[in-house]
Amino acid sequence: MQTRLALALVALLCLCSTVSLAVDRNNFKKCDQSSFCARNRNLEPGNSHFTVVSSSVAFKDGQLTADILNTRDNVVLTLQVSGIANSIFRVKVNEKAPRKPRYEVKDVLLELRETPLEQDAAAAQGANVITIRQGKHAAVLTLAPFRLDVVTDDRVIVTLNGRGLMNFEHLRDRTENEQAGAWEETFKTWTDSKPNGPESIGLDISFPGVKHVFGIPEHASPTALKPTKGDGISSDPYRLFNLDVFEYELDNPMALYGSIPFMVAHAATHSTGVFWMNAAETWIDVSNAQGPVGQDATGTLGRLANLVKSGLKSDSSEPRVDTHWISEAGIIDLFILTGPRVPSIFRQYSQLTGVPALPPMFSIAYHQCRWNYNDEDDVANVDAGFDANDIPYDVLWLDIEHTDGKKYLTWDAKKFPDSKRMQDRLASKGHKMVTIVDPHIKREANYWVHSEAEEQGLYVKKADGTSDYEGWCWPGSSSWIDFLRPSNRNWWSDLFSEDRYVGSTKNLFIWNDMNEPSVFNGPEITITKDAIHHGGWENRHVHNQYGFYQQMATADGLSRRTGYTERPFVLTRAFFAGSQRYGAIWTGDNTATWDHLIYSTKMLLTMNLAGLPFAGADVGGFFGNPDAELLTRWYQVGAFQPFFRGHAHIDTKRREPWLFGEAVMTNIRTAIRARYSFLPYWYTLFHNAAVKGMPIMRPLWMEYPSDESTFAMDDQFLVGRDILVKPVTSAGATTVNVYFPGDQPWYNVETGTRHSAPATQTIPAPLERLPVFQRGGSIVPRKMRVRRSTALMTADPFTLYVALDQSKSASGTLYLDDGHSFSYTEGAYLFRQFTFANQVLTSTAGVTGGVASRPDLHKTSEWVERVVVYGYRSQPTSVTFQEGKEAPRSLNFVFDAALSQLTIKKPGVNIAHDWTITIA
Repeated sequence: MQTRLALALVALLCLCSTVSLAVDRNNFKKCDQSSFCARNRNLEPGNSHFTVVSSSVAFKDGQLTADILNTRDNVVLTLQVSGIANSIFRVKVNEKAPRKPRYEVKDVLLELRETPLEQDAAAAQGANVITIRQGKHAAVLTLAPFRLDVVTDDRVIVTLNGRGLMNFEHLRDRTENEQAGAWEETFKTWTDSKPNGPESIGLDISFPGVKHVFGIPEHASPTALKPTKGDGISSDPYRLFNLDVFEYELDNPMALYGSIPFMVAHAATHSTGVFWMNAAETWIDVSNAQGPVGQDATGTLGRLANLVKSGLKSDSSEPRVDTHWISEAGIIDLFILTGPRVPSIFRQYSQLTGVPALPPMFSIAYHQCRWNYNDEDDVANVDAGFDANDIPYDVLWLDIEHTDGKKYLTWDAKKFPDSKRMQDRLASKGHKMVTIVDPHIKREANYWVHSEAEEQGLYVKKADGTSDYEGWCWPGSSSWIDFLRPSNRNWWSDLFSEDRYVGSTKNLFIWNDMNEPSVFNGPEITITKDAIHHGGWENRHVHNQYGFYQQMATADGLSRRTGYTERPFVLTRAFFAGSQRYGAIWTGDNTATWDHLIYSTKMLLTMNLAGLPFAGADVGGFFGNPDAELLTRWYQVGAFQPFFRGHAHIDTKRREPWLFGEAVMTNIRTAIRARYSFLPYWYTLFHNAAVKGMPIMRPLWMEYPSDESTFAMDDQFLVGRDILVKPVTSAGATTVNVYFPGDQPWYNVETGTRHSAPATQTIPAPLERLPVFQRGGSIVPRKMRVRRSTALMTADPFTLYVALDQSKSASGTLYLDDGHSFSYTEGAYLFRQFTFANQVLTSTAGVTGGVASRPDLHKTSEWVERVVVYGYRSQPTSVTFQEGKEAPRSLNFVFDAALSQLTIKKPGVNIAHDWTITIA
């Protein structure tokens, strides 16, 4: 009993220190406090001591295999280079005869389609170089020392081990002269036993010809990754290790809640990606350099010159980004995505780890949350407040206080005596509810979830491999479900059936928080690294996949409860590569400051670039109390971010939109209504992401890849390719400078004002308005009628906003399905193509990816109410409408010469039909 009380005090002290103050960095390691990071980072560039054994090289079934000899200790590794369809190279390095298997990441990759590589004997120069090809791409293997260059067109795009920093610590017996921290390591009061000893891996990866790299979330840092080493820079590397960090610092490479080891390098000439598939703690150095890679670079380029007719460029002033990847355990399993253009990178990455799931329509609308809505009366009053103030919302959330003593999948019987009735009342107006279900299970004898988990042996184990791991989290003494075991995930999925989760309905969805996992009395506020998961794997091997597996099991459970007829919605805080297949994420415990508003854009752009588009930041900031101006500006920006949720800490003042006075409420209502009006466009973008893997929230360089002025720009962004957003992020601002990219005009979506490009212009930004612009050459469908929820908008008409380009043309698309089921996978959807050219607006059935459309399976009464044409400069004499072979009929219209804007009224045609509007 005394021990438990002591642990409780430790947990409380930990929580108090983190809730009341900014993050205590002393709770989290730096590289020099992590022995494997320090060992690898202290390696000096030079010729590598790893050499490919020439006699071992084999080429079979389209793969190259060989042995790699560590010349310092004579340990032999295996090398495998293979081709994956659509111009991807995979490079694997493992021990040839390990004392025990090394962990290889599971369940992240889709079923891969390999492409046989072809050996290019003509390109080889002597016995020290072997060239293999995949179409126009080549991988050039230098044997001694080991090095791999990937070549596309006339340039090397990626070099592995060119700086000689590769390291591979083989499994071995302990010796007397091991470095400190190799076999056990102490951080503060915790000792990591390290039963396998040192087992880290490291590799330098260089990107010739580029100045900017992106990706590797999650960090509160600029979208274009800053150098961490070189030229007098003294910074820790970027760290990937899922951790619970309260009130995280900004402009900092320290680890946060999720990890995706995917990086994109971009230059005006090409784009490249690398995916380092490793779930262990990982550190990544980034440095800027110039010229060819490595001491032997000139010779290597000479040997590579005959790969192309013109020879490879070898400019000593050419920029380069060098990166150094270091993981605590596992193997080197690296995918090189050759691009060469931006869309190709995201198609290639989604081919490996999957496209984002198509979410239900309600989930991309507005969510209202706080820690905590107190009881059923509080829920009813908040719901009534939205109605009374004519503000739409779709989802109301309940945090941990709704449970019986923080036992998940239960309800506090006094506060929520009839949870089903509460959910049904919300559902009657089209609203949903989300409750929180964390992975820590309260160790209480009469708690049914714990009893089953304990009896069935479902918990993560201590280092002894037999007794349950115990730690402290919100409920007190807790244990953690071992989601690595498939049967445990199956058990977890079954918990969400209505008969198991008593008091739930099919309108209830789930929030997985604290799943790094967060352990209040653990090292770095997480689980010990020597805890044991299914298969005997230590947490150090699988740590970054824990939240990924929980979200996977939860999403499956929500689908399973409806017989896989309804799409799930699950929000997770921890994530890994592949998490995009299971739901949404958010940026964690941010703070109500202008700087955190600024960094929300940077962080969300990075997540989108790493294949995780359904992402958002807590509107208003989780900690602290925003003033009315900051809250307004945050709502305006949040309305144009993929996941849109207001959320706040339990100690903050209530901040429902109507609590700040009529003027503030009006501005917030306008922002939320803007989100609802753009939902057809958002939903089409989510469909596009689910088919092609394309980001939804995009940095400007994605659409303007040759415009170098945009490469480090992350204070404005694109939604898809057609909407440009400039956040207002400073107190008292009434104007902002907006950069308009490209060579086509941009139109203000509120006023229709035309802006030429490329140019930077000062734009009015009064508190009631966020600068948002539509690209010339686009057609954006919107719904302009105000409803209380998306469910009540399903029959509402569309307004088509046509923004003309310089040639007086435009195009756009619209994707429609029922918004909630999986029937679209059988063709029950519509995909419409709109084009404007030669004074004629046309609507036809378009072609999109996936299963072919079956319009007969998706009937809709939605219709076209209005067409607004931006950039129309002359008074029409007539506007006529024709559907199919019917006789043309005249339409009413209004022309505004001052704005060059034409409004065509009530075509009145079903959105599923083919038709034309002709302007004369």
